[in-house]
Amino acid sequence: MVGQRLSIVTDKPQTTRHRILCICSGSDYQMILYDTPGVLREQRHKLDSMMMQNVRSATVNADCVLILVDACKAPEKIDEVLEEGIGDLKNKPPTLLIMNKKDLIKPGEVAKKLEWYTKFTDVDEVIPVSAKYGHGVEDVKNWILSKLPNGPAYYPKDIVSEHPERFFVAEIVREKIFLQYRNEIPYVCQVNVISYKARPNAKDFIQVEILVEKNSQKIIIIGKEGKALKLLATAARLDVENFLQKKVYLEIEVKVKENWRQDVGFLKHSGYGGQIGIV
Repeated sequence: MVGQRLSIVTDKPQTTRHRILCICSGSDYQMILYDTPGVLREQRHKLDSMMMQNVRSATVNADCVLILVDACKAPEKIDEVLEEGIGDLKNKPPTLLIMNKKDLIKPGEVAKKLEWYTKFTDVDEVIPVSAKYGHGVEDVKNWILSKLPNGPAYYPKDIVSEHPERFFVAEIVREKIFLQYRNEIPYVCQVNVISYKARPNAKDFIQVEILVEKNSQKIIIIGKEGKALKLLATAARLDVENFLQKKVYLEIEVKVKENWRQDVGFLKHSGYGGQIGIV
C-alpha cells in the first residue's frame, strides 16, 4: 500500500522484530500503519516479552487493527491471539482479518475459509487478498479509510517511513540471514550498523556487525573458509543497493555477545523498547 517494501519477509515465523512505521498518503488521506511482530504465546526471552510490548503499544491508540493470516493454512481460532495482542476484546477497535495468499488455493476453498473465520472469529470483517498480485488490496485500503477520523496529515506526502536508512540496512542483512541459515541461527542473530558513511565521489561505506550468543553459532555464520559469510554479504549488498538506489561497500563482521536476548539494557539500546535506537 505504501508503494515499496519496508518490512522484511521470509517463510519463517517471527521474522519481524521491530514495530515498523509505514506511511500511506493519497490526495485526500494519510494512513499511519504499524507493522508489528506476530503475537507470541510463549515468551522464552526478554526479547520476546519486549517484542510483545511493541505489539500491545501499537494497538493502544489505534483507530483499527488488521490481523494477517495465511489462507493456505487450516483455519484456527485466533481470539486468544487477539486478546494477547490487543487486550480486552470487549473494548477492541474495529478489527479486520486479512486472508493472504488466496491465489494459492481454489476459489471454493477461499469461500469456505472466509465463512469459517467470519463465523468463529471475533472480528468485524474478513477480506481475502493476494498481496503478490494486488488482489483485494484496494478493498483493505477502503476498509481502513472508512475507520479513520478526519484530521490533518502528520507527515509530508513523499515520506513512507520515519526510520533511518541504517535501520533498513540492518533489516535487509537480517532478512538474508533468515533466508540462508536454518534452525536456531536466524533467531540468535542481532544485526547492528556500526558505521554508515555517505561518500559523494565513491561508494557509501557501511560497516555491519552480526551478534550471536555462542562461538559455535559464529562458526556457522562464517562457514568454511568464510564462504557462507561472503555469500550472505553479497546477497545483502545487492538488496541494500537496490533499496538505496546507489552503490555501497558493505563490510560484515560476526561477534559473540552471550545471552544478548536476555540483556534488557542492550535490547532497549537496539530499539526493542519501542523507539529505534542506534542500529
